Amino acid sequence: MSTQDYDSQHPDSVGPLNAAQRRRQGRLPELDYGLLLCAIGLTAFGFIMVSSASLAVAHSEYGSPFYFVIRHGFAVTLATIAAAVCFVVPVRWWERAGLMLFLVGLAMLVVVLIPGLGRSAGGATRWIPLGAFNLQSSEFVKFFAVIYVSGYLVRHQAEVAGSVLGFVRPMILMVVASALILAEPDFGTTAVMLATVMGLLFLGGVPAINFAVSTGVMGVALAALVVFEPYRWARMTNFIDPFADPFDKGFQLSQALIAFGRGEWLGVGLGHGIQKQHFLPEAHTDFLMAVVGEEFGFVGVVLVILALAYVVWRAFSIGGRAHRQGDLFAAYVAHGLGLGLGLQAFINIGVNVGLLPTKGLTMPFLSYGSNSLIVALMAVGVLLRIDRTLRLAVRDGNAAGGPASGPATWATVEGGVPWARA
Repeated sequence: MSTQDYDSQHPDSVGPLNAAQRRRQGRLPELDYGLLLCAIGLTAFGFIMVSSASLAVAHSEYGSPFYFVIRHGFAVTLATIAAAVCFVVPVRWWERAGLMLFLVGLAMLVVVLIPGLGRSAGGATRWIPLGAFNLQSSEFVKFFAVIYVSGYLVRHQAEVAGSVLGFVRPMILMVVASALILAEPDFGTTAVMLATVMGLLFLGGVPAINFAVSTGVMGVALAALVVFEPYRWARMTNFIDPFADPFDKGFQLSQALIAFGRGEWLGVGLGHGIQKQHFLPEAHTDFLMAVVGEEFGFVGVVLVILALAYVVWRAFSIGGRAHRQGDLFAAYVAHGLGLGLGLQAFINIGVNVGLLPTKGLTMPFLSYGSNSLIVALMAVGVLLRIDRTLRLAVRDGNAAGGPASGPATWATVEGGVPWARA
């Protein structure tokens, strides 16, 4: 029987050559284009703002105004490639490789701390030099932690919900990772990773009493790290009133607030900001939002926040659909990635406007920093892959005349392998 005859007799077939699929040829792939376009827009806007914020400092420090622009363009290229790779990787592969990836991340954190191998800058040792690229292990560990904990919650769902041991096991590895990151030191990344993992465990069904106790213990531990470390305590006290010492300890935050004040409602215009002219330290990295506030005003800052909120909302929406279609791993990953991006953006903005103590955290998608940008776009790549798999599962379920959703449909879109759980 020819393919045409078979298709005419089996119009609801889900084979690769049926009539419905031939009609779909030439159409755009089924994706969350809102998420994709928003991520592209934020990345492009970030490139523009990094260019605007870094020209003066690059010229004075490196003799070339485009020093950071070229390097950031290289980072955007690497991040785009990494996102594409994450998009083509099947969701089930991430689930199988979660523990391995996290252990690789721990090994990378150890390598950073080995004298002669880790690269230091600004009093911190956070990078592994790889030629023209400096690998920041802690950024990737945050990503790997979401993958690992999501898989753990699926494999040990009953233990997590019913016993203390099920909750403690993944936290042991998180404590080890946190200790290594704090040794760099990098308090901000540690806080984001732990908060993201705790959020995932809460979504995974950890009893309220266990969650409350562990959150309290963690809060006390982080508070102790602040109180007993002089430079962290100084940051904590100075952000309350930066203008009490505006030329020393409160200098950075004071200059950031001046930038926001100069921007008023609509800003002074792209490229016309003054604070980036050697007044505001780290204008192209941690305090890029202050430059946005000065050059685009309150309206520009609100638009950036709305765009970031949209990315987080799409992540949670994708996670909700994955949960309804029966794939808990994909649901946890989507929620974890959205939570991590949202927390990092919240802390960065809070630091810029003086609501939180100064921390060395970049703005996702926007700030100069290749590792942060790569991980942010990797997260988008994974989210788009989950979304596409969900869409294809629903489409193939409808084409087969069966249920439009459910875990069984994942087998048809993950290489035909029945990974789905009953």
